[in-house]
Order: sequence, then structure tokens, then C-alpha cells
Amino acid sequence: MRTRVTDMLGIEFPIFAFSHCRDVVAAVSRAGGMGVLGALYFTPEELEVELAWIDEHAGGRPYGVDVVMPASYEGAGLDVDSPEDLVARLQGMIPEGHRRFVDDLLAAHGVAELPDSEAGAGKVLLGWTDATARPQVEVALRHPIALLANALGPPPADVVEAAHARGVRVAALASTPGHAVKQVEVGVDIVVAQGTEAGGHTGDISTMVLIPQVVDVVDVPVLAAGGIGNGRQMAAGMALGAEGVWTGSVWLAVEEADTPEPARRRILAATSRDTVRSRSWTGKPARLLRNEWTEAWEAGDSPGTLPMPLQFMLVSDALRRIGRSDAAELATFPAGQIIGAMNQVRSAKEVVFTMVEEYIEAVERLGRLSG
Repeated sequence: MRTRVTDMLGIEFPIFAFSHCRDVVAAVSRAGGMGVLGALYFTPEELEVELAWIDEHAGGRPYGVDVVMPASYEGAGLDVDSPEDLVARLQGMIPEGHRRFVDDLLAAHGVAELPDSEAGAGKVLLGWTDATARPQVEVALRHPIALLANALGPPPADVVEAAHARGVRVAALASTPGHAVKQVEVGVDIVVAQGTEAGGHTGDISTMVLIPQVVDVVDVPVLAAGGIGNGRQMAAGMALGAEGVWTGSVWLAVEEADTPEPARRRILAATSRDTVRSRSWTGKPARLLRNEWTEAWEAGDSPGTLPMPLQFMLVSDALRRIGRSDAAELATFPAGQIIGAMNQVRSAKEVVFTMVEEYIEAVERLGRLSG
């Protein structure tokens, strides 16, 4: 299976696996695809540990790192001296009414407080801003990564230049044709056309509609993304002009994933209608598993969500508290509509190989239909 992206990155299959779990990233790369580690939840020091581990366990195969350097966010124009200063300034912008709403919601479900030593642990911004993502980029570029990917807007031009200077290719996600054009203008090598079916931050155009529109306006390789988790979908994306696929939610339930067991059971039992686009996680629309948390933010007594990154700063400790509690009805996380087709636990290698086999079968079937 050969496309421009396989030649560009030295991979066997144009299957990209986004995951926050290093074991998944290494396993997919060893299987011939490309694992891409989501750096968002790691401090620079933690990211260094994760990437050093992948270096040792990826078998010398290419892998990538995904950061979030949003084009716009609350506080982007503040005059601050450090990321810590930015955190302090932004914390003061969160209304007390929103804090009370979160506290009351958790109290109604019996969710315990965090220990004093862990509350407000100083990681509330993580990689949600340019200032806090740049240290992650610096760490990533010290490792032998093959790809640096960015979400939520075009990456800064100097970051693209720094990656290229080290021989690292750059990818960026786009949810409209206009976004794709802006990505290419700053020099990205690969555009990920992500439809609304995807988990996490996403737009409102469906994958099948979006891919050919993006392919038609850029001259770089395009990856199909959004609700893709099997070979038939991969074949459909390639038929629409993509040269590979970017996948995410399908890896939540593999053997190597660090998904907590209660969450894994919910994923395997969910249907494609059990997700919803909500601003309750970060302040920007993101597809999450629907539950009482997402519904509470849409209810009449909700104060409404805050703009990024204030919303995540508001709910960061709350999400950690929920994760440690028995309040499964509040535990939400990014998940795409592909979860409706995920009903068994498999190894990452098996998912990759099955996807390739299904792709070949689909292409052969189309060949027979066309005579």
C-alpha cells in the first residue's frame, strides 16, 4: 500500500493512530502504521519520559507527536512573563457562579473532594495555549519523531520551520476547506480532513462531504479522519482522494490502551448515537460520550460554558474527582461515532492488520463491480 504519505514518512500502511497512551503509539508503529502521541495532558517533564519510552519500544519505526496550539483562545493577548503568570491571570477570569455550578453538580452526585495536596495541581492549562504548548514542541523535537501534528488552527510558522529544520514533517487538522488552505499557507506537509463524526474537537461538516472538498483545494496529501475505524471506511476515504487515514477513538478499547475498565465497558456498549458535540470539556465544540455531565451543561440552570482555556481550567479538578469516584454517570471523555462499531477488545496490531485486510477486500470488490 503506497501513497505519498507512506513514502514521505517511511511507513508501510497509511494508518495514523492518535492516542494519549504510549503503548498504543508504539504498538501501531511496530505494526507498520504510525502511532501519534497526544502530548496535551503531559507536562514537558512527563512528555520527556513518555517519548524516551517510545524511543525504546517502537522498534525503530516512525512515530509522531500531536500538540494543541490553538489559533485563538481567551488570554492570547495578555502581557505575561511566564506560563505560571498566564495561569494566575486566567484563573481570576473564571466567574464564581461557574465554580458554584460545578461544585453543586458534583455534590449532587456524591463526588468527594480531592486531597488538598492534589487540588489545583498547576497542570490546568497543560498544552491548551501557545505559551504552554511550545515547551512540549521543544521536547518533541529533541526526539527522533517523524511527524509533528497540530490541532485547532494552523501551527505557528516558526514551529513549522523548526520542525522542517530537523527533518520532521508537519500535519494539521482541518474541519473546513478554508482551514485546510490556511494550513498549507504556513507550510504544513499533510492536512488531516476531520469530519464531525470524530471524537474530540471537531467541526460540523461530515467526513464524506469534507474530504473531497479539502482534496480539491490543497496540493499536499490529505488524510481522512472522523468516524474511521475499519478498512471499508479507509477505502471510502481513499476513493474520495485521501492518501491515508487518521484514527483515534478506535484505539480506546484495544488491549494496550490505558483506558480504565469502567470506561472501556461503556465504550463497548455504546451506540453511535451516544456521543454529542459539547463545549463542556474545553469551551470549544468537542464530541464526547453523552451522559449527565454533558446534559447538565445544556440544562436551563446551567451558567453556560466558558471560552477556551477557561472552561478546562474550571472543570479540570472536577474531572479528576469524577475519575476517582463511583459517579460513572458523570464520567465523560472524547469519543467519536465509531464507538457504535466497537464491541470487542483486540490488540492494536490486530486492528491494523484487520483494517488493511478489509481495505484490500473493499478495493477488490469495487474492482469486480467496475468489471
